[in-house]
Amino acid sequence: MNYIFCFLIIFSLIFSAFNGKLQDVVNAILTGADLSVKVAFSLIGIMAFWLGIMRIAERSGIVDFITKLIKPIAKWLFNEVPDDNKAIGDIAMSFSANALGLTNAATPIGLKAMEELQEINKDKTSASNAMCMFLAMNTAGFQIIPATVIAVLVGIGYKNPTEIVMPTLIVTGTAFISAIIFAKIFQKFWRKQ
Repeated sequence: MNYIFCFLIIFSLIFSAFNGKLQDVVNAILTGADLSVKVAFSLIGIMAFWLGIMRIAERSGIVDFITKLIKPIAKWLFNEVPDDNKAIGDIAMSFSANALGLTNAATPIGLKAMEELQEINKDKTSASNAMCMFLAMNTAGFQIIPATVIAVLVGIGYKNPTEIVMPTLIVTGTAFISAIIFAKIFQKFWRKQ
């Protein structure tokens, strides 16, 4: 991928030099670099805010409450996982973090859940149905609050960055439900031995 980007940059510089637009390309590069720094700082601020909110929610018991609400649904979706396994709680926590737009916070929780699912997996060379369901759900990425997208929109100076919430909810909700349905359908065709 680095070679492709390097080729595109060199090609655009050569092409702009032949067309007398080299100054415009250089200005665009500098403007883009400046904007990327602003976006990065706005992402840092938003992520720090939401991670702080998540930490407060965790310490106050709100995350545990959300996990308890989600746990019966997770148990139904992951019916191969024993009741006493910690993976169900981690799956619910990962879902909660993703739903709040904290994908960076959800990643370590998701990895821990996958490790726990692998421990109870009978065939260590192949993913279990529970692992495939969890992967499908995480890939769909259901979000109630798209914190990262809002941060990027704030960083580029967008006037109303929260107007992305409803379209994101519709799209990610549709993708999430579709992922669950297809994972359940495919489980019937490829049952674990």
